[in-house]
Amino acid sequence: MIEKHDFFVVEYSHPLLAFAITSPRKALQSEAVHRRRPGALHHLAFRAESRAEVDRLHEEIRAIGAHIVASPREYPEYTPAGYYAFFFKDPDGIKYEIVTHGAEHGEH
Repeated sequence: MIEKHDFFVVEYSHPLLAFAITSPRKALQSEAVHRRRPGALHHLAFRAESRAEVDRLHEEIRAIGAHIVASPREYPEYTPAGYYAFFFKDPDGIKYEIVTHGAEHGEH
């Protein structure tokens, strides 16, 4: 805990990305997360290598009890062609996406 700043931080670092999750300030502890609030994270997407990987991750995430918002399917309304994804939310209501932009049969 960084007491001066009133929060705990969990961070993931990679040469191409850094990502941190912090605890709420004590004064904001009871507030709910909402992705449509100004400045809030709308959702976080992770790219998979193939449709098979999207399907496998869907089964793993479903098996641990995550709230599945939309099961794996093509999203022709999104670009590029071959957009195949599923969406889920964590216990705090933050939305995640697992997606591949592979060809019709799931390969790049």
